[in-house]
Amino acid sequence: MRRRQFLQGIGCLALGAMGEGVSAAAEAAGPAVRRPNLLYVFADELRAQALGYMGREPVRTPRLDAFERESANLTQAVSNYPVCVPYRTILMSGRYPLGNGVYVNCFWDGRQMPESLVWWSDVLRRNGYATAYLGKWHISEPARHYQGKKVAGTWLPPERRHGFDLFYCHNGNQHLSNRYVCGDWPCDKMEPVEQWTPEHETDVALRWLENKDGALRDPSKPFALVVSWNPPHSPYRLHPERLMAHYKDVDVEALCAKTPNVPPKGTRWGDYYRKNILHYYAAITGIDEQFGRLLDGLKRLGLERDTVVVFTSDHGNCLGRHGEISKNNPYEESLRVPLLFRWPGRIPARRDGLLFSVADMYPTLLGLVGLRGAAPEGLDGNDLSGVLRGEPGPRPAFQPYYGIERSVRASGTPNYDRRGVRTERYTLVLRCGKDGALEETLLYDHVDDPYEQNNLAQARPDLVCELAELYLRPWLERTKDPWLGNLPS
Repeated sequence: MRRRQFLQGIGCLALGAMGEGVSAAAEAAGPAVRRPNLLYVFADELRAQALGYMGREPVRTPRLDAFERESANLTQAVSNYPVCVPYRTILMSGRYPLGNGVYVNCFWDGRQMPESLVWWSDVLRRNGYATAYLGKWHISEPARHYQGKKVAGTWLPPERRHGFDLFYCHNGNQHLSNRYVCGDWPCDKMEPVEQWTPEHETDVALRWLENKDGALRDPSKPFALVVSWNPPHSPYRLHPERLMAHYKDVDVEALCAKTPNVPPKGTRWGDYYRKNILHYYAAITGIDEQFGRLLDGLKRLGLERDTVVVFTSDHGNCLGRHGEISKNNPYEESLRVPLLFRWPGRIPARRDGLLFSVADMYPTLLGLVGLRGAAPEGLDGNDLSGVLRGEPGPRPAFQPYYGIERSVRASGTPNYDRRGVRTERYTLVLRCGKDGALEETLLYDHVDDPYEQNNLAQARPDLVCELAELYLRPWLERTKDPWLGNLPS
């Protein structure tokens, strides 16, 4: 009845079981000391540069600007394979594509993460956390049928929810009007919601955090809540119209004139950028408002100091810059993501150029909540929790880059297409054809050339070789990547 009351509170009726649990003995044991809560919030297609506190674009994000001043802002964080499904599988598994088996977006080739992989949400629940996932899923494809019924939307059977007690997700990119599934409902049921999806999901998150009368989760347990917002993902105009008022005085042509990698007016991608950029900004401002509501809820409920809050994105968005429609390319607008960590009194607030990668999130989150020893073997990322807390320790020297989709779509294998590395100063990407022949080399200095207008590959072959031998080759060897065979010996 408790879950029924919750879902009635959001205008829906709960039926059936929420999901598989861990043993009563394991849950009763719990941690000797209460661990911090975790609130992990991420948007879709939000590039790092498009936030007010970065000072690069005229985006209004007052709540995130204030939050950044209280947080560790990892200004050089990237999405190593900047596409929705690959990012999310790296995030939850702690393994890059060759380790988690997911090579392309949208399950085009039928591959999914093996269910045997342990996600960090599994680890948290096994160690006494109450858990919830709200919003956009896009991690694993649901089965088509369950217990004789056709599955609707993103509904997943209990054994595939990877430790999430509450599983409440929407279906598709209709930001203003969507349909939701819940783990408590029959597999063939979806409920329509006529509300901007980030606003609705924030309403649900706040009810779950408030946990009136202890009806929605065990208040004696720490919680881990993941909120996955779909905007500012396209279609960019699907946001509350009121948000455009923030940008009524922005001169788009003047904005483009200051941005040298925006194609000229009258070209396909130049016009695309001009048509959509202010709507992109408006959606980001809306995200800022909803994030502020979550922060206000934590403070009102007395949870602020006991909660690790993470704000990030799955990847960026070129929106026409460089002639690229959005993501799945190695440019800074696609790779760079916002990444803010706040834990009052534990994580010092500052800007830090730490080269944080997606696979680092799994071990780092467990390290922050005191569960480093519970991480499974074979993770590809680094536990950077000590660095976040301001402790001395090793820092990554590079971030790997993957572009696999072309190879998999053509041959079913990840043996060619793109691999690369990004360092504090340079991005190197090599693209090979099916025969292994090198087709393109990109080398950008993202310090002196932040808009990546000058490919240095021909002028600096020495630097290409240096970066390839110092970082790329050892990484490919470590991860047993068949692409290694394309690298000249």
